[in-house]
Amino acid sequence: MSPLSEGDLSPSVAQRAAATSGRYGLRQPDDIRQASASANFDGDKSPSESGENSPHSTARRDFLWRIGGGFAGLAVADLFTREAFGDGAFRPRAEFNGGLHHPAKVKRVIQLFMTGGVSQMDTYDYKPALEKLHGQKLGPTEKPEGFTAMPGTMMKSPFAFQRHGQSGRWVSSVFPEQAKLVDELAFLMAMTGKSNVHGPSTYLMNSGQLLAGFPCLGAWVSYGLGRLTDNLPTFVVLPDARGLPYNQNGTFSAGFLPAVHQGTILNAGAPELVPDLFAREKFKFASRGADRDGLALLDKLNRAHAQSHAGDSRLDARIASYELAAKMQLSAPEAFDLAKESEATRKGYGLDKPETEDFGRRCLLARRLIERGTRFVQVWSGPQGAVNNWDNHGNIPKELPPMAVSVDQPIATLLRDLKSRGLLADTLVVWTTEFGRTPFAQGSVGRDHNGGTFVTWLAGAGIKPGVSVGQSDEWGYQAAEGKTYTYDLHATILHLMGIDHERLTVRHGGLDRRLTDVHGDVVKQILA
Repeated sequence: MSPLSEGDLSPSVAQRAAATSGRYGLRQPDDIRQASASANFDGDKSPSESGENSPHSTARRDFLWRIGGGFAGLAVADLFTREAFGDGAFRPRAEFNGGLHHPAKVKRVIQLFMTGGVSQMDTYDYKPALEKLHGQKLGPTEKPEGFTAMPGTMMKSPFAFQRHGQSGRWVSSVFPEQAKLVDELAFLMAMTGKSNVHGPSTYLMNSGQLLAGFPCLGAWVSYGLGRLTDNLPTFVVLPDARGLPYNQNGTFSAGFLPAVHQGTILNAGAPELVPDLFAREKFKFASRGADRDGLALLDKLNRAHAQSHAGDSRLDARIASYELAAKMQLSAPEAFDLAKESEATRKGYGLDKPETEDFGRRCLLARRLIERGTRFVQVWSGPQGAVNNWDNHGNIPKELPPMAVSVDQPIATLLRDLKSRGLLADTLVVWTTEFGRTPFAQGSVGRDHNGGTFVTWLAGAGIKPGVSVGQSDEWGYQAAEGKTYTYDLHATILHLMGIDHERLTVRHGGLDRRLTDVHGDVVKQILA
């Protein structure tokens, strides 16, 4: 493996890669990682406690990380990055929109992440053997392992399975709407993890690492390909209205990459999707006119300062960054105005029903965002914790159906909507979770964590519809053949976006770091 050299890159990416050498006076990558870890993962430790000697560097980092991953955070992160690299490094570049290393089939990605660990044998991985073994205890030769409790007896699925489509795909009754679309999906039936713990497994599925401090998939895509538009964030995260997933903001981190590439978190359930985008009416002095007057004065002062500091590009970068924020003020309200959608569309996404309204709203927002130039959108189902997600330890028959209902119709409508608008021609949709669950019971009718096998599906640009790769054993306990690891999934997604996962690297800590670490093969069987 060799890192990308300036000869392999356009000037824009070469400039970004040069950050690791301190060429532009930016923090060294270790400093960036330290700041990220302090802010996102330690909770009570501020970036200013990281031991840095430079008051300027510390104050700047404090400010950057305290404003978080929201819209304002994106604009300020962009400001600092432009100061370091120059404005031209982050403008949309047509040559990257078609791929960095080879022609791209995918321009945009929507990732649907089911938090908690979806039970594969109760959704997509039908196991008739469990019906025969139901209630039996596994013998000593099988040596089953539980995670939070001792393995119980084998447990059949409480849900009926039927074949669907020309592909004859088995789907549980909990997904009646997605079942109608199986011929448009490509299934990875033997995904395999490295942990049975939510936090590390969620990190792994997003960053390719079990630990905090590494860039996630969305950040790598933003770093490698840049923006499709200057008016909206490149990487947007739409969490469950009930809370963030495991690892909180760390899941969407840019790690040791420039902070501008971290996920921009939007709370779709809040009264204001973008807080403080405009001044409150009660603050009469902060009117649009006052804003214009203030900006005009600031512009005058800035330009006078620039004339006295010829050759210093940082102020130009600062001005450009505020211009970006102004563009977002104009673009964001229109992008988030779901009232512009037809009543039929809103009903299709389930906005008229309480059980589907939240996830449906975010799926519709995802479509509107990618339609307007956002490159990577994550839509999360479920917060962290033991309730209101897919972590069904206690009662599969009771706990799984509400989660399935909340996402089934919105996901099916999203796929149909993307297709009807021609967006699937260059958009990839990925459905996944952090691990699966055990074929034996926990307690009486729950299921424990299981990283041995779980299911992921993909749809859209570059994907061969109606195919599947791999299979689990007869119980759905371990992957039996055609194992697919997170690294393979990430390599495949990057490949479809025109990126060679072995060539997109950053020198950090003495190593050429990449999303797929030292692993990963493109899953060619699912490529069109």
